[in-house]
Amino acid sequence: MSNYHIKSLEEYFKVYRHSIREPEIFWSEIAEEHFTWRKGWDNVLEWDFGKPEIKWFEGSKLNITENCIDRHLLAKGDRTAILFEPNDPDDEAEHISYSELHKRVNKFANVLKDQGVGKGDRVCIYLPMIPELAVSMLACARIGAIHSVVFAGFSSKALSTRIKDCDAKIVITSDGSYRGQKTIDLKGIVDKAMKECPDVESVLVAKRIKSDIRMEKGRDKWLQPLLDEASDECEIEVMDAEDPLFILYTSGSTGKPKGMVHTSAGYMVYTAYTFKNVFQYQNDDVYWCTADIGWITGHSYIVYGPLLNGATSVMFEGVPNYPDFSRFWEVVEKHKVNQFYTAPTAIRALAKENLSYLEKHDLSSLKVLGTVGEPINEEAWHWYNDNVGNKNSPIVDTWWQTETGGIMISPIPYVTPTIPTFATLPLPGVKPTLMDENGNEIKGNQVEGRLCIKHPWPGIARTIWGNHERFKSTYFSAYENMYFTGDGARRDATGYYRITGRVDDVVIVSGHNLGTAPIEDSINEHPAVAESAIVGFPHELKGNALYGFITLKETGESRVQDNLRKEINQILSEHIGPIAKLDKIQFCEALPKTRSGKIMRRILRKIASNKTDQLGDVSTLQDPEVVEKIIEGRIV
Repeated sequence: MSNYHIKSLEEYFKVYRHSIREPEIFWSEIAEEHFTWRKGWDNVLEWDFGKPEIKWFEGSKLNITENCIDRHLLAKGDRTAILFEPNDPDDEAEHISYSELHKRVNKFANVLKDQGVGKGDRVCIYLPMIPELAVSMLACARIGAIHSVVFAGFSSKALSTRIKDCDAKIVITSDGSYRGQKTIDLKGIVDKAMKECPDVESVLVAKRIKSDIRMEKGRDKWLQPLLDEASDECEIEVMDAEDPLFILYTSGSTGKPKGMVHTSAGYMVYTAYTFKNVFQYQNDDVYWCTADIGWITGHSYIVYGPLLNGATSVMFEGVPNYPDFSRFWEVVEKHKVNQFYTAPTAIRALAKENLSYLEKHDLSSLKVLGTVGEPINEEAWHWYNDNVGNKNSPIVDTWWQTETGGIMISPIPYVTPTIPTFATLPLPGVKPTLMDENGNEIKGNQVEGRLCIKHPWPGIARTIWGNHERFKSTYFSAYENMYFTGDGARRDATGYYRITGRVDDVVIVSGHNLGTAPIEDSINEHPAVAESAIVGFPHELKGNALYGFITLKETGESRVQDNLRKEINQILSEHIGPIAKLDKIQFCEALPKTRSGKIMRRILRKIASNKTDQLGDVSTLQDPEVVEKIIEGRIV
């Protein structure tokens, strides 16, 4: 039996026990059986969470692109590796085979070398969802450069902060990007950022929207002519297991963004293994993750995880509502997608629309549905299950983080029985536990606490770029010898985990700890509610009280809204208890969200507490104007 692909619940428990009792043997078996190594390891694992220091497959030599591309060429050279679906549905999709990808990556790698980029140099990539984004990442990895992808919706300030933090040598961008009917001037944003980044040596520019842009002489270079001149042969740079592969920035609740560092060998093994099992990928399947590669989801489950398994991975440039709300379903039908992985935010938005958008498309190819980014609420889960999966495609509600590198807790489809809103069981090699505020482990089931991980897994981040002390204080100081996720969780009678939200999204009301996620889930069950966000604000009697920011499917007059307020609090009283009732309910046109769809509760907490002068930078939000409208409607 291979531990690499779990096919039954009995097998899961057997493999899981092996992975926890003998983690070094378990992961060495996986690594040895399924990957190409230039040299084997001297030591499988060395770790000390007190420092913290984690090393996997120490002494081994490899290159991740050899495993993503080269080893597939003989048997799968003609198979589509990346299936690019453009923003405009009338434009032809591009099928890039493994052989073609090999040539493109080699050419790009040679261009980078010609620009003076070598092993260990940082390359900032600020590109839309076009093939050059995936190709440039792989080109960096091929020559040992460290890529740092910045989501191409971030402002010039956010971009320059990240470029300076990692001391990037070059920046890769495009003249612009498409977003539905709009175009975005990416090069203009880069030019503005460059005023703060004098150490950047060159800016390589891909042509996408064919706009008239300014090119600074000596610094800016069109990419395509350089690629045309480059050789399509490029030897790999042989890397040590613990050499950095990439830096990816994640926003902290305070302070500047944290540059999470992921290394070569462990990340490779973990993303490949989790992709295979969580999506039950089979040869010739077509897999689609709708995330942007600018986030960890896109790194691990559009690029590296799928390619390591020789999969066909869809890369989507567009948005779910262009040209209309049927776009996702049109793409599923067009490419006969088998695995579909998206965010609850997108599901809720699509669930608000008329079912005719979905019903006119054949979704029978779907075998697995997935959600990522936040816990999915029950109403959205059922809509997804009933209408998209037709109750035939299991939903994998995945929990993980930028810091974890790959999925940690998730059902395995056709293996793990699912319960709506539950991430269910830990994947092999993952050892979760719940802790109380006093540092005590909470044993048994039907309990709630702070989610920690007791043992390292291969995909764990190794440090924060340039600030190891911050890495230690953020993740390893709260509980001795444990990784603290920052999330709260509940473990039910069967041992299933349900993520209850960030610990800083737990509000203590009259001495009661109230997780905001269950409150939001209850509110979202009201048929008039589209979405909600709950935060605490200072209260004279209770210490803290609850403030609800709620968007409705249809805006009603004030009399109707007053009735809705009563109904919402009645639901909370029934579902959770009177203590969970909201003191203030503000109906909003929209909630402040990041470009990836994450609700910025930090901003809402400031508004609820009337600290609107402390909001910080809101330029990276999807729509910064939303904040002003919420402030205007704030309930005193």
